[in-house]
Amino acid sequence: MPNTLVQPYLIFGGRCEEALEFYRTALGAQVDFLMRYKESPEPTPPGMLPPGFENKVMHTTFHIGGTTLMAADGCEEGSSFGGFSLSLAVPTEAEADRAFAALAAGGQVRMPLIKTFWSPRFGMLTDRFGLGWMVSVPGTKAP
Repeated sequence: MPNTLVQPYLIFGGRCEEALEFYRTALGAQVDFLMRYKESPEPTPPGMLPPGFENKVMHTTFHIGGTTLMAADGCEEGSSFGGFSLSLAVPTEAEADRAFAALAAGGQVRMPLIKTFWSPRFGMLTDRFGLGWMVSVPGTKAP
């Protein structure tokens, strides 16, 4: 399967647009495409969406650095991101400090950003949307 891609598809349960703005500010995310339910070329089946969701995000593609992610509001309020974390690798300790602090705003730090045996800076947090992050600076390679 040499041409296969695996990409995260995040469901924000009604808060996708808010999340996109948060990641734009925190990490420099850039939106490549965004479609709302009301803009769909085919109507949403009756009863599929809660009232007011017609203005919510049906699909978006965005990127952070060289990584493409996809997201939507889904078809119901609330989100659950259990069982995985996104790993953010940045080139410097200063960038790790900045990104970690930005992502942690309104969230919960699970492991403070510290030096480990594999990285000069590594930490884990859950952001304000319930999405887990591991922030790190890649360690130096042995000669």
